[in-house]
Amino acid sequence: MTSLIDTSRRTIEAPLRAVGSFFAMCLDTFRAMGRRPLQWGEFFLQAWFLVRVALIPTLLVAIPFTVLVIFTLNILLVEFGAADLSGAGAGLGSVTQIGPLVTVLIVAGAGATAICADLGARTIREEIDAMKVLGIDPIHRLVVPRVLASTVVALLLNGLVISIGLVGGFFFSVYFQNVTPGAYVSSLTFVTGLPEVVISMVKAGLFGILAGLVACYRGLTVKGGPKSVGDAVNETVVYAFMALFAVNVVVTAIGVKFGTGS
Repeated sequence: MTSLIDTSRRTIEAPLRAVGSFFAMCLDTFRAMGRRPLQWGEFFLQAWFLVRVALIPTLLVAIPFTVLVIFTLNILLVEFGAADLSGAGAGLGSVTQIGPLVTVLIVAGAGATAICADLGARTIREEIDAMKVLGIDPIHRLVVPRVLASTVVALLLNGLVISIGLVGGFFFSVYFQNVTPGAYVSSLTFVTGLPEVVISMVKAGLFGILAGLVACYRGLTVKGGPKSVGDAVNETVVYAFMALFAVNVVVTAIGVKFGTGS
């Protein structure tokens, strides 16, 4: 009976310790962001690395996703006799949903996994321990530049996906569904304005920060050999998706509450 209780206690305590250590690393990261000097070289290197990793997947996901959402929405508008409002639908869908959701998929599926694999490989090679012995803070030296790079790249990807959504919506509305170009462009701002854009960028920024933190935490806490790095990468995808979609729901609900229409 005692052994069963101890086993149950260890089963409960392990996830709680992991969550606690994750939030402790987040706090250390935010504190380290205010320390100077910021590792600008590492920041630009990681930002370029994430762009190379995420750009092609972003294009491959954004284009068909845009076609699916905008094309289906326009079909409904045509059925209701409101084809001239296709621009309004494309603007609302691209800014509030397509941009952030594709950013979630790419940041968590491509960017975060690349960061986790990089730090995980350094961890099992004991490079992180060597840095600590030399008096170098891994949080300030490695985590902060990667979190900032992930945030900046997420914002850029969100803007790219929104642009793809608006241009793709124009192309399919005008050339496939016989909507006049003037009607499409004039209706873009009917229900989408600055508040929706701000909420969208806030979502993307939060996605970048959270995905970077999750990836860095799993990379720095890898134990074992190369197999454990692969397991950490898989866990990063799952945890990041769960956290990012939860953030998306919360921020969207806040936007709706304050009347932004997000």
